[in-house]
Amino acid sequence: MNFLPPFMVAFFLLPFVQKFLQTKERLPEWDQRLKYARFVAFGLLAVEVISDTDFISPPVFFGLLMLVSVPAYILRAQVSNARLLLWMIGPLGLAFLIDNLADYWVHTFYKEHDNFFGSLKGIAMTASFILALVARNQQKTFDKALKEERTKREQEEEANRILELKKLDLETQVAERTAEILQQKEELQNALDNLKATQEQLIQSEKLASLGELTAGIAHEIQNPLNFVNNFSEVSVELLDELKGERARAQADRDEGLEDEILNDIVQNLQKINHHGKRAASIVTGMLQHSRAGSGKKELTDLNALADEYLRLSYHGLRAKDKSFNAKIVTDFDPDMPKTEVVSQDMGRVFLNLINNAFYAVQKKSQSEIANYDPTVWVSSKKTADELIVSVKDNGTGIPEEVQSKIFQPFFTTKPTGQGTGLGLSLAYDIVTKGHGGTMEMESVEGEGTTFVVSLPV
Repeated sequence: MNFLPPFMVAFFLLPFVQKFLQTKERLPEWDQRLKYARFVAFGLLAVEVISDTDFISPPVFFGLLMLVSVPAYILRAQVSNARLLLWMIGPLGLAFLIDNLADYWVHTFYKEHDNFFGSLKGIAMTASFILALVARNQQKTFDKALKEERTKREQEEEANRILELKKLDLETQVAERTAEILQQKEELQNALDNLKATQEQLIQSEKLASLGELTAGIAHEIQNPLNFVNNFSEVSVELLDELKGERARAQADRDEGLEDEILNDIVQNLQKINHHGKRAASIVTGMLQHSRAGSGKKELTDLNALADEYLRLSYHGLRAKDKSFNAKIVTDFDPDMPKTEVVSQDMGRVFLNLINNAFYAVQKKSQSEIANYDPTVWVSSKKTADELIVSVKDNGTGIPEEVQSKIFQPFFTTKPTGQGTGLGLSLAYDIVTKGHGGTMEMESVEGEGTTFVVSLPV
């Protein structure tokens, strides 16, 4: 073997392997070894040329082949083309090994078949060259794919960076919007608190207004028995004075028949005083029971008596405000109406509110001076198989059709400003539906009248 094959290995193969396997990044120690081996090989080959010998080239050639095979073997799993590099080095080394062994051991045979061995080395060199080209092309393809992958990754990183910036911007916007929403929530909460406070005040005003009307009715109801008590008391005093005068006469002049008549009149007067006193006491007792703060406890109640009582109280309360007002009252109570468990104070407020509205409607219509108008309020009750029904009807102004759907809404009222809070029907509706599991319905024709129907389960 002359110095040309090892020179070609040292000059071309070693740099190719270093670049191909990227030993500087992957195997820095072996990269240094290959670099030093290259310089050593050039030095030994130079010595061979100078000394004109041929025994240095073979060990240098095979040593370099073995040296470049080691990093290729190490990286065979990490770099796919490292195996192709081994396939390039293996046949080349084997061909030159056979050539050198044949030249050394069977020199005569080697000389006779010199062409065969030359072809073998040529084929090995050609195959190695072809494999090197294939590996180089594959490496270029791999490098191109790697570059594209790196470019793609850089683009993704740039896109991620932009997304991160957008995310930060969105987070900032969300934080600002959240702060605005929290501020709006706080403002709305304050407004809601103010609204609740106003609602409580309006409810209290509604209760006070109902209490005022109720008080006026109570005063009128009590006034009648008190007038009887006062009148019969005065008459009884006059009769006692007359009796004393008669008793002061001489025995012969006294009229015993008159004395007995006066005593009988006094007894009758005292009985009437007692009767009307009890009447006044019963009114006071009943009103105390109804006006007392309710515990919400249901008790057996006569709905007929409750409706009739509040009908009279409502009428007299309105009469106390307007002496010129008069209305016809028609009652039709079912005598078979059984007592039912209700919160009497609450149900009394319901009847009072409905009857007050009925009287208000007929009063307004009577003020319009309609000819032959007879203001009338009907209160009736009826028992069905599964319901107890109390209805309040009037022939007043009626309710416009466009606002009938809003009639039970809180704060909605058809009355002029200052004459209604818009909570009466709303509270009544809640008492009937939520408090007692019943229903409240309304039918109205504008200009003809309105009917409210309260239905409670038996």
